[in-house]
Amino acid sequence: MAKTGPAEFIRQVRNEMKKVTWPTSQETMVSTIAVFVMVFFASLFLYFSDQIIAWLIRSIMSLGL
Repeated sequence: MAKTGPAEFIRQVRNEMKKVTWPTSQETMVSTIAVFVMVFFASLFLYFSDQIIAWLIRSIMSLGL
């Protein structure tokens, strides 16, 4: 593999950065809101799943007494 010098590396990085399509502020805002909504629903699901599993384990453990 051929090694490139620092100047060539910077030139390649600049060329690649010209190809990048950056999201608009509207797209960023919509994506951010979607992520927060999904995190909220996932946390609710995990919380209630944990509560149900804890209740089941307490119920099973109380049968042994």
